[in-house]
Amino acid sequence: MGIAGTDVAKNASDIILTDDNFTSIVKACMWGRNVYDSISKFLQFQLTVNVVAVMLCFIGSCANGASPLKAVPMLWVNLIMDTFASLALATEPPTPDLLNRKPYGRTKPLYREPCLKTSSDTQSIK
Repeated sequence: MGIAGTDVAKNASDIILTDDNFTSIVKACMWGRNVYDSISKFLQFQLTVNVVAVMLCFIGSCANGASPLKAVPMLWVNLIMDTFASLALATEPPTPDLLNRKPYGRTKPLYREPCLKTSSDTQSIK
């Protein structure tokens, strides 16, 4: 904590809260969990979109002899999808429900097994 914390604790920390209010700690935890969830959702979305695009190009190349999307249109699709995904996930505000779950460990991967199942289900639907 910024006011009552010792200099050793301040130097060892990644984030220093500027006040000694407990609600600041709660808000910092909510925002931290929200950022983690947003990054995880963004990775899931990007992997799904990019795998589908690669599959489309591969299957189209095998069936037609030429890729249905050349390099520049593929870059445009990727740019547009990245923009909308980042805007949608970055503007999601944290909810108090985030505090009801247990915190994730440092070694927990961002892209979890349920995400892999959801991505593969979504890709098979497309």
